[in-house]
Amino acid sequence: MNYKAVIWDLDGTLLDTLEDLMNSVNYGLEGFGMPTITLEMTRRFVGNGVGRLIELAVPKGTDKETTEKVLARFKGHYEEHSLDKTKPYEGVVDVLKRLKENGYKMAIVSNKIESAVGELAEKFFEGLIDVAIGETPDIPKKPAPDMIFKALDELGVNKDEAIFIGDSDVDVATGINSGLHMLTVLWGFRDEDELTEAGAKIFIRKPEEILEKLL
Repeated sequence: MNYKAVIWDLDGTLLDTLEDLMNSVNYGLEGFGMPTITLEMTRRFVGNGVGRLIELAVPKGTDKETTEKVLARFKGHYEEHSLDKTKPYEGVVDVLKRLKENGYKMAIVSNKIESAVGELAEKFFEGLIDVAIGETPDIPKKPAPDMIFKALDELGVNKDEAIFIGDSDVDVATGINSGLHMLTVLWGFRDEDELTEAGAKIFIRKPEEILEKLL
């Protein structure tokens, strides 16, 4: 298959964002005297947007109003600290550069807040990413296919000309729902057994393997 575009997930696929997310969640929780979460808990909780992340992080039985306050506190902290520890996975930038040199158009589609997606894409992948789409109130987030379809439209390609690369069960479901061919990476936030159960078919263990598939 000759593809023209690659659509990437962000957290757990291109960027290791886990520690900054954990720190901001814990800042939100600490403001209300709630127990903090570990890095492994953060890994399990991410993938469905920050609203769901906070719902899972607060103690069971927390009322909606308090949960919203924790979320607001998280967002304020994350806006200031999303770049403290976050970094691309080793080899990822080189892969993006090679794909760009070979004429690929590229987009990021993430359930992270759109402002953060744009900031991170500009910071770490300047000149490499053509379209960056994050969570906004007006478009259903993954695993709904809407973000993928928006990216395809903005890239100017159809779904048969693009491949989606992600790391989570949410991404696998997104690939299925959108009808895109997909590669699933194993350096992110989910393990192979969980991803296989979700329906993943083709696994990538090192970033350079992506080049072997696409070039």
